[in-house]
Amino acid sequence: MNRRLFTLLTVALLMLAVSSPPLARAQSVNQQLAAGSVLETIKKRGAIKVGMSTFIPWAMRDKSGALVGYEIDVAKRLAEDLGVKAEFAPTAWDGIIPALLAGKFDLIIGGLSITPERNLTVNFTLPYAHSGTHLVANRKLADDFKSLDDFNQPAVTLAVRRGATPATVAKRLMPKAILRQFDEDALALQEVLNGKAHAFVTSAPTPVFEALKHPETLFLPIPEPFMQGMEGFALRKGDPDALNFFNNWILLRQQDGWLQERHDYWFKTRDWASQVVE
Repeated sequence: MNRRLFTLLTVALLMLAVSSPPLARAQSVNQQLAAGSVLETIKKRGAIKVGMSTFIPWAMRDKSGALVGYEIDVAKRLAEDLGVKAEFAPTAWDGIIPALLAGKFDLIIGGLSITPERNLTVNFTLPYAHSGTHLVANRKLADDFKSLDDFNQPAVTLAVRRGATPATVAKRLMPKAILRQFDEDALALQEVLNGKAHAFVTSAPTPVFEALKHPETLFLPIPEPFMQGMEGFALRKGDPDALNFFNNWILLRQQDGWLQERHDYWFKTRDWASQVVE
């Protein structure tokens, strides 16, 4: 063996010796991350636990008490594709992120809008839905209102759901108005129906549905949503495998049209209305 060849072999062996431990360590770290992913917990349990809250038409109770709605369809299809069952954990909206962080469920599928503030606490997937903030108003109290400026007055009272994105939007766009917050959409809506608040600020398409349901009392002073939103699954930080899986699942279900078909059914029709208690 000549000297030059010997030197080259020696250098190659030294490089292999130096590089192998980091590669081995990297593989070990990857294996540990995969083992610690919520995906492994879901597979071992045989069920995915989904945190959600009731919003029309995202998630509702039908006449038998079972959960139905867009989010319910999404969670059930996700569970089916994972080969597990879907278990739902109805949770008060203002406590849903703390409950996720406490490990009470695996992820949130509940019409949760992606915001920078929330993203500091949880990881969001790609958007799987696009909604918007809208309002429905009391005819007697707001009959001549036609713009957000009309509602942005000290004498105006707005009903919102506590902790929800529309509440933040209402406070930002109509800071002069009185903001009355409730734990449930139904309570906020009832405040407007009773003439104790000028308008209910919430996610589309609820204002349209409620105006159609109560035409003698409610109307849409602003025809279209005035703020667009994006909703994503929320999961605990530090789980790249789960985030990768859920992102790819959303992309695939967008590509094959399934998410759009389900969204159109729940948001653009009232074919489901006979299932739920009006």
